[in-house]
Amino acid sequence: MTKDNSKSPGQKFETLIAIMARLRAPDGCPWDREQTHETLRQYLLEEAYEVLEAIDSGDAHHLQEELGDLLLQTIFHAQIAAERGAFEISDVVEAISDKLIRRHPNVFGDVEINSAAEQSVNWEKIKKQEGKSSTIDGVPKALSALLRAWRIQQKASTVGFDWPETKPVWAKVLEELDELKEACENENPDNIEEEFGDLMFSMVNLSRFINVNPEDALRKTIKKFSQRFKQVEAHFEAANRNMSEATLQEMDELWEKAKRQNAR
Repeated sequence: MTKDNSKSPGQKFETLIAIMARLRAPDGCPWDREQTHETLRQYLLEEAYEVLEAIDSGDAHHLQEELGDLLLQTIFHAQIAAERGAFEISDVVEAISDKLIRRHPNVFGDVEINSAAEQSVNWEKIKKQEGKSSTIDGVPKALSALLRAWRIQQKASTVGFDWPETKPVWAKVLEELDELKEACENENPDNIEEEFGDLMFSMVNLSRFINVNPEDALRKTIKKFSQRFKQVEAHFEAANRNMSEATLQEMDELWEKAKRQNAR
């Protein structure tokens, strides 16, 4: 598709808004006209995850396309809200612009901030001034538990509720692992679940100290596992054999082979 340089970003944005309004018009698209904030929930999540996949792929064109799909969801919701007189897309743009200026007094004001860490602390301080009751408020409950744990821990750290160094974090992980082993030995299902959760929470805490996003790390591991598993499956399919009939040793040897191939 040829890029149109004759229009400004604002003009292109207005065109997109007009297209969405046309689709929702009485003589527009039946499917688009039927949608509500509630029915669009699943698509918003899907598009957000597709953006993540595009980022992982490193394909700039793919990322551009998926960001457009995600932007469409914002426009769609704003159009629905405008039709009932709640707010318009211009209100959405104005609100986020005001928020960015308000929460960056170091850029748009006279507050001095010298690091990203200081900015995070100041950001949370401003949010408290805006009426947030708790430092850890604002983390969506709909997030995956792994990512939600990470964000809550990040927010708690901005008020000093954190370990001063990595060493005690490692100790806490090992402590939780021992407690999980003990719970498993005692065969108490409720206790096992609780201790497993504590271990996971400690691992997420460790991820912050070693600068790893746990959600990204696990997603990449899942992708790696899937690639290798499919290679093992392909081997048995090519040999016209049922994978479930193979020995664990045979599958493990094929797994190690796939591992070496992917490492090249």
